[in-house]
Amino acid sequence: MRPELIIFDCDGVLVDSEFVASRVVAANLSSLGWPLDAAAAMRMFVGMSILEMEPIIEGRLRRRLPEGWRQNLADELVAALSQEAELVPGAREMLERVNRLGIPWRVASNSSDEEMAVKFRRTGLEDLTAGLTFAAMRVGRPKPAPDVYLAAAADAGAAPARCLVLEDSKLGVEGAVAAGMVCYGYAAHDDGAHLLAAGAAGVLGKLDELFGVLT
Repeated sequence: MRPELIIFDCDGVLVDSEFVASRVVAANLSSLGWPLDAAAAMRMFVGMSILEMEPIIEGRLRRRLPEGWRQNLADELVAALSQEAELVPGAREMLERVNRLGIPWRVASNSSDEEMAVKFRRTGLEDLTAGLTFAAMRVGRPKPAPDVYLAAAADAGAAPARCLVLEDSKLGVEGAVAAGMVCYGYAAHDDGAHLLAAGAAGVLGKLDELFGVLT
């Protein structure tokens, strides 16, 4: 499928940031009385927005989170990611090759605009991604709702059925499928069975495998 538009997730697809974010979340929740390590936080919250995390955390703590908690966590994430986010190997080369093919693309993420800005600045992608990023909470509901994908498609004037999405999380795949788009999972460290179960058309183990499906 040669799509009218490719939509990339940010975290785990372009930027290696999920463990850093999970470590920050684990430390934050541990300080509130829910002992977690980074691996447990990643299993529980990967792909989620802070807004979606809040009721889960309050349910576990059996109390309301402190006033300003959401913004405080967002600030902690931005500070850590601005110093520690790393480029997913091959991400820049993939985006540059997509540009050479003349296929429009966008980035759609549950991360905030501020988070994406520091991550792309840190990893050297900001020259490529400027003006092409969509934060779910800016345009509607977070993934697995389809809102951010549909907003990206509308911005590019692309029909959802002619969009191809690359996602590494179950929530992301579910949202892309709900948007009526073809979604491929990206799983560099496992077989991606959870992505196939969520509706992915296939699973890529390396980013350059994307070009094998652009036919």
